[in-house]
Amino acid sequence: MEAFLVSTGIVALGEMGDKTQLLALLLAAKFRRPVPIVLGILVATLVNHALAGVVGDWIARALGPDLLRWVIGLSFIAMAVWMLVPDKIDEAEGGIQRFGVFGTTVVAFFLAEMGDKTQIATVALAARYADLVAVVAGTTLGMMIANVPAVLLGDAVAKKVSMTLVHGIAALIFAVLGALTLLNVGRLF
Repeated sequence: MEAFLVSTGIVALGEMGDKTQLLALLLAAKFRRPVPIVLGILVATLVNHALAGVVGDWIARALGPDLLRWVIGLSFIAMAVWMLVPDKIDEAEGGIQRFGVFGTTVVAFFLAEMGDKTQIATVALAARYADLVAVVAGTTLGMMIANVPAVLLGDAVAKKVSMTLVHGIAALIFAVLGALTLLNVGRLF
C-alpha cells in the first residue's frame, strides 16, 4: 500500500503544471470529447509507466543521455509539426478521423511522457519499491488526478477559443520543448 500511495502522491504533485497537463487541456479544446481523451490518457499512462518501471532504466543506459535527448527532442518537434496538420475526414470511415480522438490522445500522451519527470519518477519508484503493479497503478492514478480536471476545463475553454489558435499554441509549445531538449537546457525536459 505504501508503494501505491507514495507513487500516487508524487506523480499527482509532479504533474501539476507539467507539459502533459497542458496537452490534456489542448486535446480537450481541440476535440471537445472528454471521455475518449480521459480513456486515452489512462491507456497511454498505463503503457508508458509500465514500460518505465520495467525497462526505463535499461533504455536510458543503453541509449545514453545524448542519444535519448535527441530522440525525445525530435519527437517533440514531430509533434509540433503534427499539430499544424489539419485533421481530414476520411470518407471511407464515415467521417471518423484516421486515429480518432482516443488514438490521437494515446499517441500524443505516450510521446509527451517520454523522458518526462513523471516517467523518470516511475523508474525511480519502481527501483525503490518491489511491487511494480502498485507503483504503476499509483503513478497512473496520480496522472489521472492531475489531468482529468484539465480535460474537463479544456472542453469549456473550447467553446470560446479558435481551433487554429489552439493548434498554433500547441505546435509552438512542442517546438519549444523540442528545441530546449535538443539544446539540453535545464535538464527539465
